[in-house]
Amino acid sequence: MIVRVSVENWMSFQERIDLSMVATRERQHGERVPRLENYRTRVLPVAALYGGNASGKTNLFRALDFARSLVVEGSRPDSPIPVEPFRLSSPKTERPSRFIFEILVENLLYEFSFAVTQTAVLEEKLVEISRGGEKVLYDRREGKPRFHPTLEKKSFLEFAFQGTRDNQLFLTNSVSQKGEFFKPVYDWFRYQLVLVAPDSRFGAFEQFFDEDHPLYATMNETISRLDTGISRLGGEEIPFDALPVPDPVRKKVQEEIKEGETVRLMSLSPIKERVTVTRKGGQLIAKKLVAFHRKEDGSEVRFDLSRESDGSQRVIDLLPAFLELSAPDSKCVYVIDEIDRSLHHQLIRTLLEGYLSRCTHSSRSQLLLTTHDLLLMDQNLLRRDEMWATERNSSGSSDLFSFSEYKDVRYDKDLRKSYLEGRLGGIPRVSLPGIAVSSEDSGMGEEGS
Repeated sequence: MIVRVSVENWMSFQERIDLSMVATRERQHGERVPRLENYRTRVLPVAALYGGNASGKTNLFRALDFARSLVVEGSRPDSPIPVEPFRLSSPKTERPSRFIFEILVENLLYEFSFAVTQTAVLEEKLVEISRGGEKVLYDRREGKPRFHPTLEKKSFLEFAFQGTRDNQLFLTNSVSQKGEFFKPVYDWFRYQLVLVAPDSRFGAFEQFFDEDHPLYATMNETISRLDTGISRLGGEEIPFDALPVPDPVRKKVQEEIKEGETVRLMSLSPIKERVTVTRKGGQLIAKKLVAFHRKEDGSEVRFDLSRESDGSQRVIDLLPAFLELSAPDSKCVYVIDEIDRSLHHQLIRTLLEGYLSRCTHSSRSQLLLTTHDLLLMDQNLLRRDEMWATERNSSGSSDLFSFSEYKDVRYDKDLRKSYLEGRLGGIPRVSLPGIAVSSEDSGMGEEGS
């Protein structure tokens, strides 16, 4: 779980901003807020970010995506770090971009932080947090590491650091050298932090192929109830040579896929078919995802997904994520940018309500989302500390704030009205000749005084 994320000097965030998932003293919907008993705190299961266009919502998503990529994939030798600092000021020296993650891994809290420029990692620190205090596992500054004296095999860690490039995180390199000391933190970024962009397609669509998969029946039962017209999804075997992918991709799959291994592919537009390839008995077996619609007589008709609407395809992409979030033992953190893209409000609300209804004090999954859907700004659905907004100031720098920061926002207040009136911030202020309005993509209101 994410307890806190901080970002500084990244894209439109000039100064440090903090997204805290620690619950306030608010009692509303308290039955679904997870408790970390060892730390005597509660961590929110969801955060919804609002804001006008170009206010910074997606830049926070990109910050998480950048950090995950730097940890999991690392950087190439002699290549610049693809960091995007704030560019609207004129500092005399290059300021580093800073990232702080306070995360729950299994039952332990860690704080992982780093500061980078395009040429080097200037600072990097990993801290283990317990009720008894903090333990700095390692601290990298000025090109030198400092390890906690209680760590075993310090000689290996020092050796691993010697092979860490200036443009590389030590966390990444230590794991690549088969060090197990910090692997749980690395694995959290690799396996538990999942980011879904507006134009990306969710990866685990092969779950719709396997009738033995624990979520297969639930997914198909759910999608049949979401008014998409689809009765179920399934896989259709196709010749490997007929895969709708470029020849270089086909050749790479043929050369690299191992026995028993399955890879997911997405064909090029405009078809955008979802395909898996598995090597079984030495042969490559390809399957593509197809939809079935029920006829009046009860029989089914098969459709390629390219025939389905953008909204139906978006549901197919997001449904596995929501079902995995809702699984009893799930520890995944999903970050979905523009969750309302191509989707009707009622579909989004149904998916969100389904997830939140399964959250308990012992839940460990989380959902962070950005949206323009003001109908989700409802205290019957979300707590005030679960609703956030981004806003740009006159210098072009973005700020991030929670609705819980407003002391006069009562539990029974109509937040949409106050938001559209500009009383909570986070809305675009448009000024054209003869026109002066405050608006949000999905609604408009008079400008507050």
